[in-house]
Amino acid sequence: MLKSNVAWSTNEDSYAQGKEAAKKAVVDLIQTKVAFLYTSVDCDVNKVIEGAKSELGTAPIIGCTSSAGIIVPDGFISSEHGFTGILALGDPDAQVGVAASERGKDPRETGKKVAIEAMKKADKKCVPAYVYMIASPAEEEFYIKGIEDVVGRVPIFGGSAADNTVEGKWSIYTNDTIFSDGVAVAFFYTDKEMENVYTGEYHETSNSGIITKIKGNRTLVEIDGEPAIKKYASWTGNKLKDLEADNLLVTTITAPLGVKDRLGDLVAIRHPMYGNKDGSMNIGANLAVNTAVIQMEATVDELINSTGKTMKELNKQMNGEVGAYLLVHCGGRRLGIGDRIDEVAKQLKKEAKGVPFITIFTFGEYGVKDHGANTTGGLMLSFTAFGK
Repeated sequence: MLKSNVAWSTNEDSYAQGKEAAKKAVVDLIQTKVAFLYTSVDCDVNKVIEGAKSELGTAPIIGCTSSAGIIVPDGFISSEHGFTGILALGDPDAQVGVAASERGKDPRETGKKVAIEAMKKADKKCVPAYVYMIASPAEEEFYIKGIEDVVGRVPIFGGSAADNTVEGKWSIYTNDTIFSDGVAVAFFYTDKEMENVYTGEYHETSNSGIITKIKGNRTLVEIDGEPAIKKYASWTGNKLKDLEADNLLVTTITAPLGVKDRLGDLVAIRHPMYGNKDGSMNIGANLAVNTAVIQMEATVDELINSTGKTMKELNKQMNGEVGAYLLVHCGGRRLGIGDRIDEVAKQLKKEAKGVPFITIFTFGEYGVKDHGANTTGGLMLSFTAFGK
């Protein structure tokens, strides 16, 4: 039987944060198979990990920095000293292999490398039941391809490391490594149920066009042959000056772009992050020429209510009793929700019905829907339930 605990600390000392959270997280866990650890860029991350290891021993740790806070059953947790939260899973019948690596020369090859290492760490030579992944915000799709080169198309869920202000101060870490640019994975070998709901919960508008020019993988240059920002402004009624530089990131939280998968089952959100002087947009996930892009929309009320709605959907998908929840919530959505984040916390606590959960705020979310492809989006929710 899977057993889980969630614990947190905002002690002013980073080492004490890690130690306090870990000590509470392992109470009554006979075998801690993995500890999901999330902390703040305002902490000394090395000290947090040291403190956690003093209580967790050799139990595998995997985690990243979360944007501005976390949510646990006690509510939204943040402080001037940062924060540390841990979801620890104990299950005598499961094996979990954790591996990580800095980017290296080729993220796809690095994805292969960590996949092979994770299998070895779990003492397995077969495909896992599912994969949890953390990556730096830039090349998540290539890490996913590398992992799939080794294990095929198993469900992958998770989210990208984040900081508080999109400055690149984020960290990814396991027991023995900390870095800002790379990938970490946890391979789960278990016969217990896992379900994931991956959604943006935005509405499609009638505004859509064809991507006619991109630069690299993530710069949207033209839609229907027009500069991307000009086209977006015509759709939304925004003034061009309101879409310049960093203004674009905030303006588009309630009106992002979306791309459909090949069967239309999933609309993966594409968050415009930065407005360039040439009228192009930096986007938070990969793009492709000659595919359609749709203007999406949602009110702040809808962003808040989508969390409870998604939890309800997740619970309906579960055939058995839930033992724990790992809830990945975009940091951009949190920014748009602002001071009303406590309303999200209340909804999640209500739908969790006493089951331990932790919510992290990321700069990219991963998931799969209805036997489609594992993919990356921004401004999305990737909510996962572990069967008891």
